[in-house]
Amino acid sequence: MAKKNPNNTIIESVDQIDTSINSPTRLKILIVLTAVVKADFTFLARTTGLTRGNLSVNLRKLEEEGYVHIDKTFAGRVPRTLIELTDEGRAALKAHQENMQTILDALLENLE
Repeated sequence: MAKKNPNNTIIESVDQIDTSINSPTRLKILIVLTAVVKADFTFLARTTGLTRGNLSVNLRKLEEEGYVHIDKTFAGRVPRTLIELTDEGRAALKAHQENMQTILDALLENLE
């Protein structure tokens, strides 16, 4: 039996995948940030298992996209970096989830 060909809508959905979110590293960061109001840099590094350098690079990319807000302050003389998910970041995650669900539903339908 011949398999169904994926239609253009599925292919277009794949083209719409937000690569800023789809990266496993950045997705880990966003997952943690959905569960907290704000996260301290050290907490985020520990929770995601990322090195400080890797976390810093990926946070910069998420900040450039407007998905996170980074606030650098000092507690006395100790620097403190707090990161929070923005409304734009929440909307992007929701859109990513919906897009991925459409793709997966279509793929599973083609497997039947």
